[in-house]
Amino acid sequence: MWSDVEYSPVGEELGMRDFWLYAWMRRAAVIAAHVTGVSLTLIIAVLSRPGTSLFSWHPLCMALASRKWKVRLHWFCQTLVLVVAATGLGFIVASKNLSESRHLATWHSRLGICTLAASALQAACGVCVVYPKLLCLSTPPPRLKLYHGTCGLVVYLLATLTIMAAMLSDWYQAVVKGPVWWAIFLLPVFPALVVMNQITNGYLPRKKISS
Repeated sequence: MWSDVEYSPVGEELGMRDFWLYAWMRRAAVIAAHVTGVSLTLIIAVLSRPGTSLFSWHPLCMALASRKWKVRLHWFCQTLVLVVAATGLGFIVASKNLSESRHLATWHSRLGICTLAASALQAACGVCVVYPKLLCLSTPPPRLKLYHGTCGLVVYLLATLTIMAAMLSDWYQAVVKGPVWWAIFLLPVFPALVVMNQITNGYLPRKKISS
């Protein structure tokens, strides 16, 4: 008897040998997504050279605000994400005020505000998932989890678009050029696809696969 495996349409009706190949490919994709996400964070942290200017702290804070984990650690990390993201927002607002530049003048800034708003909504959904009785909610817990997961997916996709839009900025294009720019520009796409697959499959029915 094989252990329970999360259901996915891609892995349906496979023989056991093919199934294990599929399972290991999924694990490899998840590991690669984490490595890619951490690598992107480190790259942005190095390129921003924090401390060289007020603006330099903004890319670093927003890059750090892209990390997530689970359960109680997930709560801690999500709270930290909101704090760091708000700090990054504060730095860019102060930097623009100092240089007398217009706010919300680019797609990066507009997407960034949408991402922060969606993050706050996701956090609110998370509170509802944990304390439905305390909040006197009539919505079934599974549906609350679905809303929370959907918000998480929207937040991640918005964050990915925000990061990619940031790479179109004058600051980033002055620091990174040529083929390297394209490589780093496409880097956030892979983990976004993996996260999208994980969240969508997480709310599909599960079944046991046995021999």
